[in-house]
Amino acid sequence: MPEKYVYNAIIARRTIRKFKQKPVTKEILSGLVNAARLAPSGGNRQPLDYMIIDDAALGVELFKHVRWAGYIAPKGVPKSGEMPTAYIIVLEDKPVKSTTAAYDVGAAVQNIMLAAWEEGIGCCWQGAIDRDKIRELFKIPMDFDIDSVISLGYIAETPVVEEYKGSIKYWLDEAGVIHVPKLKLDEVLRWNKF
Repeated sequence: MPEKYVYNAIIARRTIRKFKQKPVTKEILSGLVNAARLAPSGGNRQPLDYMIIDDAALGVELFKHVRWAGYIAPKGVPKSGEMPTAYIIVLEDKPVKSTTAAYDVGAAVQNIMLAAWEEGIGCCWQGAIDRDKIRELFKIPMDFDIDSVISLGYIAETPVVEEYKGSIKYWLDEAGVIHVPKLKLDEVLRWNKF
């Protein structure tokens, strides 16, 4: 039986909030956007655009306008030497008038995160962002809604999955490892009827 590369990547992938300070190449970053553009799109409307930020100075500015790790802030915020080395801003082209843009974003971002994981690059998908400041900083036209930001960089931490025990809140242990509670399969799976 062939290796289950995609399934294994899905099982292994975690949100990453600490990054090595090694730049991600333009080739890899454009490949991630290529993976996103090939994701399913409702009615094949393709309402999404992507802005890559790989300039270090611009990255520092963007970092100021995204929030990190709500359950463990400020401990979960990357420190100097741990910050993302690149970002992808996910944009919705409003004139396309898609009714499924939110679904399209989910599929596209999952493709980005899985393709990144294969390259040893971690991602943090962030919707708690200051859209007005980001629009101003990057001169994003009003014809585009800013959906989210994906912070990227080579992985410098190893979060672990924990069995759900009454709380969905992820937490930090004494060693600084993030533990992420997940429901068990038998708690979410139904066969043939509810």
